[in-house]
Amino acid sequence: MKSNDIPTLSRRSFLKTSAGVLAASGLAWPGNVQAGEPGRLATLIDLSLCDGCTDREVPACVSACKTINRDTIPPVADPIPVPWPRKTVEDWSRKREVSDRLTPYNYLYVHRAEVEQDGEPKILFVPRRCMHCDNPACATICPFSANHKHENGAVVIDQDLCFGGAKCKTVCPWEIPQRQSGVGIYLHVMPDYMGNGVMYKCDLCNDRLVRGEQPACIDACPKKAMLIGLRREITALAEERARQMNGHIYGKDENGGTSTLYVSPVPFERINRTMKKEPGRPGMKPGVERQMAATDAVGKAVLASPLLGIAAGAAGAFKWLAGRKSRLTEGGKKDG
Repeated sequence: MKSNDIPTLSRRSFLKTSAGVLAASGLAWPGNVQAGEPGRLATLIDLSLCDGCTDREVPACVSACKTINRDTIPPVADPIPVPWPRKTVEDWSRKREVSDRLTPYNYLYVHRAEVEQDGEPKILFVPRRCMHCDNPACATICPFSANHKHENGAVVIDQDLCFGGAKCKTVCPWEIPQRQSGVGIYLHVMPDYMGNGVMYKCDLCNDRLVRGEQPACIDACPKKAMLIGLRREITALAEERARQMNGHIYGKDENGGTSTLYVSPVPFERINRTMKKEPGRPGMKPGVERQMAATDAVGKAVLASPLLGIAAGAAGAFKWLAGRKSRLTEGGKKDG
C-alpha cells in the first residue's frame, strides 16, 4: 500500500546513516510528511559539487537509478501493436543500457557543460531528471488520471493507468516523460487504436520516501551534491549557497515553481546554451513559464474522442487491472 507519510519508526535506522550528511547541510529529515506545504519535500542539486563521476563509466547517481528501476517495466509485447493512424512505436527495450539521455529505462543522466566563468573555461556537470513541479500541467492534463502530485512533492505516473498518450510530455517544458510502447493497460483495451504504451520518468523514488529512505541518486552521490529535505529548508539552503558563491538558482520560479532546485556558480543562460535540446536531453531555459494555456487547449482535444474508446473497453480493462492486482497480492503473500 502506498502512502504519502514517512513512518517515523522505519526512519530511525535511515537517520542514523544519514545524520552526518544532514547535520553538515543544516537540514533535518522531516518527522512526518503531512498534508500541505509544511511536509512537502524538495531536492537540491549543487553544481559546484557535482564532478560527473568522471572516474566511473556511468555516474553513480545514474547507475543507482537504473539499478533500482531495472524491473519497473514489465515484459514488452512481441510484436508491439502498431497504432492507427499514428503508426509510431517507441521501443527502448533493446537499448536499456543507454545512460546519456532520458529513456523509459533511464530516468536520470548527467550533462557536461563547457562554459566560461570570469573569463576562464569551466566544466560543470548537470544531473537532469524530472523537476517535480509544484503545480504540474502533466498531472492536470492526463485524461486517465494516471499522473499525480503527491503531498510529499513527488510527481508520479501510475503505469497501471497510463495509456501512453504522451500529453504529459507535450505540456512539460522540458519534455521529461518518455514512452515505452508495447506495455500497459492499452494492450487489454484497444491496442490498435487507443494508446501506445506507458510514459515513464523519475518518481523521486516515492516508494523509498514512504519507507523513510532517501532517493537512490541522493544516497549514491559520492560528492553529496544532491540533498533532500523539507521544502522551506531546501529553499533556504539553496539561497544561502547561491549567495556564498555569488551564484544562481534554477527551479524556484521555473514552470510556476518546482520541488527540484539547482544552484550554480555560472548563470543558467550559459548552461542552457550548451544543451542541444535533443529528444531525451532537456534544456534549462531560465524563467520558462507554465504552459497552462496549452494544457487547456490540448485537454479539449484529448478528452473529446478517447473517452468513447475507454467506455468500449472499460470492462476488459478493469478485469485486467483486477487480475493484475490479485496476482501481485498473491505474489506478495508467497514472498512473505
